[in-house]
Amino acid sequence: MATEVKQVPEQPIEKSTEERVVDSARDFWGKNNKLITYAVVGLVVVIGGYFAYNNFFKGPAEAKAAEAIWKAEDYFRQDSFKLALNGDGKSPGFLKVISAHGGTKAGNLAKFYAGACYMQLGDFNNAIKQLKDFSTDQVLFELRTAGLLGDAHAELGKKQEAIDYYKKAGTMFDKDDANSPEYLFRAAMLSQELGKNKEAIDLLHQIKDKYPNSQRAFEVDKHLGKLGDLN
Repeated sequence: MATEVKQVPEQPIEKSTEERVVDSARDFWGKNNKLITYAVVGLVVVIGGYFAYNNFFKGPAEAKAAEAIWKAEDYFRQDSFKLALNGDGKSPGFLKVISAHGGTKAGNLAKFYAGACYMQLGDFNNAIKQLKDFSTDQVLFELRTAGLLGDAHAELGKKQEAIDYYKKAGTMFDKDDANSPEYLFRAAMLSQELGKNKEAIDLLHQIKDKYPNSQRAFEVDKHLGKLGDLN
């Protein structure tokens, strides 16, 4: 009579803190991708239609660049990131806009879009290159850029660089009670991974004190307890 062999269920492998931070970044981007996309595309309009037309795309060079970028923006809104980046053979993608109109406002904006596209496509080194080249004085763009740079460095295992960008994104605009605590939390988790427990505790307390109603605030005490801070 044959002996029945019982299957022993595999025990789940606990992920490292770094892996959880990266997963958190991916989950956050996945859940908020549409909102972030529309926020980026809409920000130019929010600044003011008349202002944007007369100042943002002022002059022949700016008008030509604005005309060149619109199709790539449309592909970006549709989550067609390869087409947005490289073009469709008829209309240019963000990379072409950057090379052909790099000195314009639209050419500069294309660098942000290109960085976001590379993030979606998993090319984190090129994402970093484009995002670092992008410049802006708009705080929402600065926050998004710093957050994406944090994500890119985290994906590459460059923990300290990721922490620095996450802290920058998390402290740039205190009124943003959705993104700020999220980035502070990621910085705290990676700080813990590097053995910088005091810094992690400080970051977690910032979330608890400044953003008590945020989603991350409900997780803070658990992590503070693990770090030996029971206050």
